[in-house]
Amino acid sequence: MKPATAVQLRKEIKFRSKEELEALCLRLARFKKENKELLTYLLFEADHEESYVAEVKEYISAQFSEINTSKFYYVKKSIRKILRDTKKFIRYSPVKETEVALLLHFCDTMIHFSKSIKRSKTMMALYERQLLLIEKKIEGLHEDLQHDYISELNELPR
Repeated sequence: MKPATAVQLRKEIKFRSKEELEALCLRLARFKKENKELLTYLLFEADHEESYVAEVKEYISAQFSEINTSKFYYVKKSIRKILRDTKKFIRYSPVKETEVALLLHFCDTMIHFSKSIKRSKTMMALYERQLLLIEKKIEGLHEDLQHDYISELNELPR
């Protein structure tokens, strides 16, 4: 079965009643955790972007504090999972500053997490890729915000 395009879906949604749309949204939320998280963002947190960013930053910090440090394999695996989750939360928000703020927090938390991170080539490569991505994203922001985020970025070790 081939899924419909966004244009086809938009046209079909126009013909549905409010009750049908409500039922479709609730049914969609039942099947995937990401759908539920996106609906939660859109309904409750889209109007309060600052609190959303703060909440995600707390989540990132909490995840780093829960990493099993007994073997470096677990550390690498956990950091990659935290980055995946961070990118998922970034996708929910259409605000460009949110992406930069969350990636900066991730990089800051990651580099200060453990000395073993700095000795690992793969972890440092992951860190450097995120820094390059942040630089690209900063270029698309307003000049005042660019200055603030560039100064934050320059504080991170390279």
